[in-house]
Amino acid sequence: MLDGADAHAHAGAKAHADIVERTIARLRAAGCVFAEEEAGLLFGSGATGVALEAMVAHRVEGKPLEYILGWTWFCGLRIRVAKGVFVPRQRSALLVTEATAAIAALPTHSAHGDEPSIVLDLCCGTGALGAAVRASVEAAGGAIEVWAADLDPVAAECARTNLGLGADRVFSGDLFEPLPERLRGTLDIILCNTPYVPSSEIGMLPPEARDHEPLAALDGGTDGLDVQRRVAAEASAWLAPGGTLFVESSEHQAPASAAIFASNGLEPRIVFDEELGATIVAGRKPLDVS
Repeated sequence: MLDGADAHAHAGAKAHADIVERTIARLRAAGCVFAEEEAGLLFGSGATGVALEAMVAHRVEGKPLEYILGWTWFCGLRIRVAKGVFVPRQRSALLVTEATAAIAALPTHSAHGDEPSIVLDLCCGTGALGAAVRASVEAAGGAIEVWAADLDPVAAECARTNLGLGADRVFSGDLFEPLPERLRGTLDIILCNTPYVPSSEIGMLPPEARDHEPLAALDGGTDGLDVQRRVAAEASAWLAPGGTLFVESSEHQAPASAAIFASNGLEPRIVFDEELGATIVAGRKPLDVS
């Protein structure tokens, strides 16, 4: 038989378990596929009582979990996600993997050398891509210098936090426009997760994205490639010889993206990862650009 203290603790633990189970059921009924994991994150957030109930209610209403928590995991990093900023997708890890490999293969920069590789996270959102590539390169003993830019000043501020950089390295403006001229022709890597959903398909997106994330971060125009065209048209001027532009794409759009890159003097390559369900297109600036 349990004594008074043990009985009280046992009753408290059971009550907590019951609340967790009811929360999981609420989340599952609201359509949350990973209800158990989400409940664990919500209960592990440190919120209690009314605050915790408000968080659960927001999730049941369809608000993105990342906005409720204020962060997400990406490539092993805890990334701050401000309300209204594009939420990093796990499939974008393929961009990180390919960019890191490209840096290691650069003829002018050793992955273990002292001269830093220069990386631009364009259309940066939270800055998750730049942060993850930097972490990967530095873990391998390499040196890296990260810059970032986004049209949305809220996203740029979020990226400054995640990258630990000031306004002199993270800019708010239209694509390359706010960058200092001294970066022109020096970039080894441009990471650019441009919006690539065709305008006519925005209504088919999950409500979490469609109703809460900024339209400018999702809508890529009639065929989804409007922003990619603009980026590809300017990329060569900003890339160093041998540097590479990386964009995310869909599997069926990738050939069109590759053709856009080729028409702008970049050597295209398509990479597909079945496990991640991810497709990216890389465009390398030739070493000999004479």
